[in-house]
Amino acid sequence: MRAALLAIGLALVQAAAAAEEARLAIAANFAAPAGALAEQFSRDTGHRLAISAGSTGKLYAQIRNGAPFDVLLAADEETPRRMERERLAVPGSRFTYALGKLVLWSPKKDLVDDKGEVLQKAAFKRLAIANPKLAPYGAAAVETMKRLGVWPLLQGRLVQGENIAQAFQFVASGSADLGFVALSQIAERGKGSAGSHWLVPPSLHAPIRQDAVLLLHGARNAAAREFLAYLRSARARESIRGYGYGLQ
Repeated sequence: MRAALLAIGLALVQAAAAAEEARLAIAANFAAPAGALAEQFSRDTGHRLAISAGSTGKLYAQIRNGAPFDVLLAADEETPRRMERERLAVPGSRFTYALGKLVLWSPKKDLVDDKGEVLQKAAFKRLAIANPKLAPYGAAAVETMKRLGVWPLLQGRLVQGENIAQAFQFVASGSADLGFVALSQIAERGKGSAGSHWLVPPSLHAPIRQDAVLLLHGARNAAAREFLAYLRSARARESIRGYGYGLQ
């Protein structure tokens, strides 16, 4: 019995010694799913994950300036591709982990109709979007408004957040009447049912392919490599779908 307990104790010590910590740079729209996935991953593997969320453009700038991140989960496909070209990421490690969906949302029950015609009527004061220069969801929002022909009408009503999380907060707090946000943000805890929203047809903007990539800093980090593999598992993909994302 004593020998068995000793063996178990030794195994636990070895497992703890093998566990590593990885730093994840996460696009703001994916912060909540990433937190849930990281928690499950850590329980299963013993590895520890530290998450920093922000706009994809800002995270890219931080990594270029030497921020010691091991993994990037971007809100687009171009940024991880660029990082591979610039030798900031491990070649061949990039893959699409989620397909983002853009929605026009308001906590007001009857403001947003199911065809987005509220944009044509402009019966509101402020419309929130993420910074289109830094955040892919913001770029998709601008593209949508231009395709609908309402861009000149609405430019003067925009409230711009640094990232999609801040754009969402502007709407949730009442600083803006409505805003373009990620479907995942209103899918979480059923926020959409408390207000009104329009799921933007994908034909109105370029696809929001969200790519993950292993950064050079994490090339030899077991936690980073294993988390990227976990993201491609059936269990993780089902969780991602549950947060309102599409899958490739």
